This record gives sequence, structure tokens and C-alpha cells, in this order.
Amino acid sequence: MMFKQTQYPIHSGSVAAVEFGDSKAADISVVFIHGWLDNAASFHSVMRQLSKLAPQLHLCAIDLPGHGLSEHKNGSNFYPFHDYIDDFCQLMLNFSANKRVIVGHSLGALVASCYSAAFPENVAGLIQIEGYAPLAEPVTESVARIRQGVMSRQRLRKKPERGYDDVSQAIERRSMINHLAPELISPVVERGIKRVGDKWYWRHDVKLKSESLYRMSPQHAAEIMNAIRCPHWLILGDQGYQSLKGHRSISEQSCLETFTVSGGHHCHLEQPEQVAELIFGVVNKI
Repeated sequence: MMFKQTQYPIHSGSVAAVEFGDSKAADISVVFIHGWLDNAASFHSVMRQLSKLAPQLHLCAIDLPGHGLSEHKNGSNFYPFHDYIDDFCQLMLNFSANKRVIVGHSLGALVASCYSAAFPENVAGLIQIEGYAPLAEPVTESVARIRQGVMSRQRLRKKPERGYDDVSQAIERRSMINHLAPELISPVVERGIKRVGDKWYWRHDVKLKSESLYRMSPQHAAEIMNAIRCPHWLILGDQGYQSLKGHRSISEQSCLETFTVSGGHHCHLEQPEQVAELIFGVVNKI
């Protein structure tokens, strides 16, 4: 299977993507949105499996701005969550007119839920992997959130950037952080690292590591999730984020089906064949 490396223009610069299939010949495009500090390579193995099940599909995994091979945003932009929804909307305006199934992991799942709620006419199906509603907290946390967010930006401005002597060190680091076998996370690392002089540095914008200055209330998040109307499946890892398993609004959403697969937060890397089959199940509903 050969991936095509493509670029899509948005207002803040170009968004890089990895694609398979012919968007003009296909009736359905499956668009993948990765998690925080990951990139499009997070979906390579799932895309390979899905292409075997349905070679007629058009598959596209993007690098969110500031991630992977996509451009960083200019100036002092600190990537607030809501801007990702606007970025994705701009991308979709220049995209194929096919019916679209959106697959999001973690941060990408949150972006996908908000876009699906706000633009239901553009989404034929939604699959969320280890991510559900946009992050929310009680309004009583608002002042502390502002303080923590501003202070995190100040710390980042002072923090020196450290490189690795070899790519294998970066793979080992991510393997430990994500509790994944090195061979599973290595494609993400290889797409997300670059050599400068005699050291290897992460490609992602360091400003991505700042904390948010704002989170919506639980009522706001619930309203967004209740607005989703398309076939909607949630895939959780049995060793993934425990907070998702007890999310109260999951059981209240009528159009949602939930599935559990073996693995942790990156269960799509651990069980690509099973996750691809679940995605194919949503495609078959369209």
C-alpha cells in the first residue's frame, strides 16, 4: 500500500496529510484526526487494514497545525482548542465533496465531536477513539484555570529545547510515556522528529505544551454531544482512560454505540485490524 503525501491550505498555513485512494472515484472519504503531540502516522496501520476491507474508500489522515509536517502557527498563537475546529472546517471547505466519515483519537476525537455537532450536514459518520466530549470543568475552576494557563506559558518561554543524540532515544522515550511497544510508536516518532546539526528535535510547536486558559462547563459540553445526529461509535481501550468509562453523558446519548478493545489509550495502534473493522461497520451504515 502506497500513501500519498499531500498538503491543504488554510489561513494560518498548510496542513499536511497522508492519503490513500482516489477521492474523485470514491463515494466516501474517511478523515482521521490524531491526538495531542501525535501526527498522521498514528493511523498508518488502521488505514492499511481499512484499505484491505474496502479498497474503494478514500482515506486521509491529517497533521493538525503545529504537529507533524504541518506548519506552525505564526506569532504567539498557543493553539486554543476551539481554533482546531476552525482549522478543520477550513480544511473541509477545500476537501472532496464525498460523504465523510470522521475518525478522531483523543484530542482529535474532541475536535471531531464539536465539528460533527456544529456542521452535521458535512458528517455522515463519527468514530471517536479514546476521546468523547470536549474537556469541561465546573465554572468555579475558571479563575484557577486562567492562572495556571498563563503561568504555563511563562514557563515554556523560559524552557530550553533539548535534543536527542539518536532517533532511537526519542522512540524509547515515547514508548515509555505511551506504554507502547517501540515498533508501534516509531512511525509517529519518525514523522514527528527532525535533525538539526548533530541532534534530533521534535517537529511539533513547543507552544502546544501550554495549558489551556479556558474550558467550557459540563453543560456546554453536553449540549454539543446531544447535537450529534450521524451514526456515532465510541471505541475505548480496556486499559485506556478510566474517566471515559464512567462519563455520565455517554449512556444518555441515543445515537451512540460503545465498543471496547484490548489496549490502552492508543488502542488503535495495538488493535488496528479490530479498529478498522469497526470503522468499516460505520461506513456500511451510510
